[in-house]
Amino acid sequence: MESSSQDKNLPATAQRLKKARADGQVARSKDLSNLAVLGGGAVVLMALLPMGFEMLRGGLQQQLRFDHSMLQQPQLVLERLTAGFGQGLLIYLPLGLLVVAIAIVTAIASGSWALSTKPIVPDLTRLNPLSGIGRLFSKQQLVETAKLAGVTAVVGVVAWRFIASHVQPFSTLLMRPLEGALGQLGSWMGTGVGLLLLVVLFFALVDLPLQKFLHANRLKMSLEEVKREHKESEGDPHMKGKRRQRQRELAQRNSVGAVPRADLVVMNPTHYAVAIQYDDATMNAPRVIAKGADLIALKIRDVARASQVPVLQAPMLARALYAHAEIDGEVPSALYTAVAQVLAYVYQLKAALKGQGAMPGEMPVPQVPPELDPHWKKPANETTP
Repeated sequence: MESSSQDKNLPATAQRLKKARADGQVARSKDLSNLAVLGGGAVVLMALLPMGFEMLRGGLQQQLRFDHSMLQQPQLVLERLTAGFGQGLLIYLPLGLLVVAIAIVTAIASGSWALSTKPIVPDLTRLNPLSGIGRLFSKQQLVETAKLAGVTAVVGVVAWRFIASHVQPFSTLLMRPLEGALGQLGSWMGTGVGLLLLVVLFFALVDLPLQKFLHANRLKMSLEEVKREHKESEGDPHMKGKRRQRQRELAQRNSVGAVPRADLVVMNPTHYAVAIQYDDATMNAPRVIAKGADLIALKIRDVARASQVPVLQAPMLARALYAHAEIDGEVPSALYTAVAQVLAYVYQLKAALKGQGAMPGEMPVPQVPPELDPHWKKPANETTP
């Protein structure tokens, strides 16, 4: 049974947050975006205004100049229009590019960006009127409605007080010289825009943490969802066991190439094979450099014989080493004595073959603790009558 929304009281996991970002779901503040566009645009406009005004005045002077040559060569009119269009681009294009750059930097700095194409993929479920009605009464929509009402009310009050305090000065602009009137009008407009940006800044500072809270609340998970996600991330235990088994088999196949470096190979007699190497100058204990079962065991035996590596039949030791030792790992301490016995026998045999000692007798039976043999079964306790 799916958990209801009331059960979703656990914070989103890292995997859930990553998936939401991949789907384009991030905490995004519209008021912060508005502030970046309006505030950044106002700052850029004020910075570029003197240069733009001079370019505009020079362009108008050139466009409004007509002489005898213009009447003789009408194509000059088209050239002037083209030049005027280029001058207009030089004025408006930097303004637009800088505003876009400010908006992008603001989105990245606030963390409200996500590289995803999923939000623009057509989704017919969005046309469902029932789900649309549900979104109208969602917590997100109620917050947006309340915030919009607050912005409208505050902007209305600020605008009303600003206009009411400047009604009489506005009426005197017609009586002033044009240059002074335009300067005064520009000053008032700058003040009005500044007040508007202060209102937007206030609501952006409130909206950014609010959107992050709502986003985290939307992504909350139930206990069942957390368990299911953990199970999916960990994978099916049965499949994980199969993968580990395949990895072990692959490692065993690859370890066959190390057999020529071994000091000896112990077998059981054909089902298991383990290659052992020991160098008292560089190793603290003997190491298993290759092991395998069935066909791999036969391959290890053949490679060992071709490389003149001694192959000894020690079924119990071979089974214990195969079960409890890892490739390129040291022999378990419980098997030190058994391995030392077979190594001593091999060293004595090699010395005899070189004429440096007597030929050893029959190989001793390695002393392997019975509980390390995977085929050993603990005898049942005898019951007293």
